[in-house]
Amino acid sequence: MSLQVEKLEKNMAKLTVEVPAEEFEKALTAAYNKNKGRFNIPGFRKGKAPRAMVEKMYGAGVLYEDAVNEALDATYGNAAEESGLEIVSRPEISVVQVEKGQNLIYTATVAVKPEVTLGEYKGIEVTKASAEVTEEDIEAELKRVQEQNSRLVTVEDRAVEDGDQTVIDFEGFVDGKSFEGGKGEDYPLTIGSHSFIDTFEEQLIGKNIGESCEVNVTFPNEYHSTELAGKPAMFKVTVKEIKRKELPELNDEFAGEVSEYDTLEEYKNDIKEKVAERKQKAAATENEDHVVEKVVENAAMDIPEPMIDSQVSNMVNDYARRMQSQGLSLDQYMKFTGMTIETLREQMKPQALKRIQTRLVLEAVAKAENITVSDEAVEKEIATMAESYKMEVGQIKEYLGESGIAQMKEDLAVQEAVDFLVAEAKLV
Repeated sequence: MSLQVEKLEKNMAKLTVEVPAEEFEKALTAAYNKNKGRFNIPGFRKGKAPRAMVEKMYGAGVLYEDAVNEALDATYGNAAEESGLEIVSRPEISVVQVEKGQNLIYTATVAVKPEVTLGEYKGIEVTKASAEVTEEDIEAELKRVQEQNSRLVTVEDRAVEDGDQTVIDFEGFVDGKSFEGGKGEDYPLTIGSHSFIDTFEEQLIGKNIGESCEVNVTFPNEYHSTELAGKPAMFKVTVKEIKRKELPELNDEFAGEVSEYDTLEEYKNDIKEKVAERKQKAAATENEDHVVEKVVENAAMDIPEPMIDSQVSNMVNDYARRMQSQGLSLDQYMKFTGMTIETLREQMKPQALKRIQTRLVLEAVAKAENITVSDEAVEKEIATMAESYKMEVGQIKEYLGESGIAQMKEDLAVQEAVDFLVAEAKLV
């Protein structure tokens, strides 16, 4: 294998890889063995025809696609390592030459980790975040606990109000015709949750149990179903149940039921202490964020677009995993919200760019200040992980592998860079 590296503009590079003809021949043989069972050649049992007969019957290029993929798998990793570049995106592959008996030539266009030029990063001045606990904070916490301990009471003597939990039957129509997924029975719907499109929920306010009505809405333009996107729809809805939240009274009895304290006053003092601790942590995080944001603003770097795309893909995958842990697939989420994957990716792009810039700048600060992490610090972090996950240290190390431990070391150095910047900052 031979390699040529060409630096392009905006932190992009092109690798030109030439695979010797004999290596490509091996890839063709592997492709033939992988696919021979799907070829029907007269006079031969399925999968028994020689490769030459297959190529004669179906054309010389019938195995090229799989053979090229075999060759890519075998050579790209080595080429990327040999290039000496810090590649930060998936390669965009283009086949330059593919022919039996000839060298295979392909190019891989990749994004390269950008250089960062740090601006001012020591003594950054930011407004100190407040950690003051107000009466409103305490009341909000009490309200939250009240909500947690509320009970649902069936309502029969009034119409639907905002915040009520209802049970409805519905059927939707577009252009006078019902549509798939537009019908539901005994469907639980909290008014004001905005889980239905447009003003669907608001139009149920004032309706009584047993009452049927027409609800008119318009599907979003970016709705996942192109047949419904942007179209007006009419739903026939029947309200079957109305329930409201009943909050417990705030008194000593309430305090005794939800805490270890006998009086409401003692419970409120405990809330104040816990809220103060929480706000102090939040204020410390906010101070960190503001300092780092200013340091990033003062730095200069040119982020290649494929690097952002890769980060967006990682974020979408993480989002999908979080949805899955809640019992909802990404496709279902898209359907319920009327969003598309393209819209989601576009929404995530600014955050992806910010993450990349922040990471690169903090790495640059760590390098500029010679911040290094000792093996002892890594061992301590692994021990903390082991305790948290109720696993043995050896199991954690095996799970992480060498690359994972190296990544942990980099992450710890980045956090130390954050600590350094905050310690150097002027909080006013």
